Amino acid sequence: MESYSPHDRPFVKMISLVLVLVVFLLIAMGVLTSIVVIGPKKVAAWLATPDTVKPTVETGSNFWQAPDWKLVPEDEQGKLIRYGRDLIVQTSSYLGPNGSVKAMSNGMNCQNCHLDAGTKLFGNNYSAVAATYPKFRPRSGTEETIEKRVNDCFERSLNGLALAENSKEMKAIVAYINWVGKDVPKGKSPEGSGLVELPFLDRPANVENGKVVYEKQCVVCHGKEGNGIALADGTGWQFPPLWGEHSYNQGAGLYRLSRFAGYVKANMPLGATFDNPQLTDEEAWDVAAYVNALPRPEKDLSQDWPDISKKPIDHPFGPFADEFDETQHKFGPFKPIQEKRKAGAK
Repeated sequence: MESYSPHDRPFVKMISLVLVLVVFLLIAMGVLTSIVVIGPKKVAAWLATPDTVKPTVETGSNFWQAPDWKLVPEDEQGKLIRYGRDLIVQTSSYLGPNGSVKAMSNGMNCQNCHLDAGTKLFGNNYSAVAATYPKFRPRSGTEETIEKRVNDCFERSLNGLALAENSKEMKAIVAYINWVGKDVPKGKSPEGSGLVELPFLDRPANVENGKVVYEKQCVVCHGKEGNGIALADGTGWQFPPLWGEHSYNQGAGLYRLSRFAGYVKANMPLGATFDNPQLTDEEAWDVAAYVNALPRPEKDLSQDWPDISKKPIDHPFGPFADEFDETQHKFGPFKPIQEKRKAGAK
């Protein structure tokens, strides 16, 4: 092994001192802290961005943070908020097939789609709900309340029945959702809300490729047949079914490929985050195609999209206001549809 002579040591000390000073300066400027918090991939993207549009990455403080759970008040409203969170986390225990309150859903929990009780960044969280509802939604063609949106999830993602809007359970869920988003200014959607938006592929999403991804990355939790892992007491699933009679139906948001792909990219397999994903974009699109190509409960969608020109690019059911067929609207490629719409808008 090569060693330094005594004559080399002053030079090494000088280099070491310079490195220490550089690290100190980076910490003082907040840059090194940003790298630790945001993650190397996020920083790589930041460094590749032109200086004129480079975002601030000082400590990740631009991202929404859920309120401190310890600050929930110790009063009747606080009890309602806590009950609402319980309903989100353990929906099936209360409202599943063997629910203690009412049997009215498929056994999945709201938290299966809204991770960490609706508080995870890019985990389909509730941060923007209180700030943006009521709002007009083209799918129904009406202005919708939070209660209507909650019932959409019960009837679609949970393949169940609507909750009575004056029920204790609905009031509790709404109280919790409002509490989670209480610090968000009205009309705003904070950074980290919703799902990651993945760039469209230049090809259709590939079901066979997706099957390979699923068998490699997803089987351990969701099973070879996509039926999840059931709880021993029969009240629901430890890991939810992704297709079949107990999964979300064809009217659920995750049945749109872009929604499912964005969801898995930032959250799956277990342990993935938006700044530390475990799947490539192509793998996320392909596994979404595989899962959503498999059988699941059907939903009457005849009253959806009264204005068909407002259907999302990846809405999988016709009729459409363009010449592209259902297969392309479901699996892509989506860029030609996007370009046609942009040209039409001009």
